[in-house]
Amino acid sequence: MPFALKRIRGVNLNLANAILKKAGINPEKRAGFLTEVEVERIEKIIKELTKFELPSWLLNRRKDMETGKDLHLIRADLDLRTKMDIKQMKEIKSWRGYRHAYGLKVRGQRTKTTGRKGKAVGVRVKKLRRM
Repeated sequence: MPFALKRIRGVNLNLANAILKKAGINPEKRAGFLTEVEVERIEKIIKELTKFELPSWLLNRRKDMETGKDLHLIRADLDLRTKMDIKQMKEIKSWRGYRHAYGLKVRGQRTKTTGRKGKAVGVRVKKLRRM
């Protein structure tokens, strides 16, 4: 069951186990054998994670910059908020925003040999001689 919940964008394995524990559902149960009541209970918990007293470190958006509250975003909301965050970094011209704008690695990876896009660098092709 936890691996079935993990298929939802924004839900990881730890959060899936916590949701099942709050819902009172056996994690060994298969997803296809859930009753309608159990499915509704899981949906309710996922939609309102902050009301079910889960630890804040399980949430994916702690101290939101706009509201200051701990939130947990799923599916399209997560994608939209990520794009908005990247756009904001570009607008305030932070270093991460600069890296995002130029299509470079953002998290400190090496760039000398990896992450090259476009034409090959350092490869020579022999020219044919015409006689």
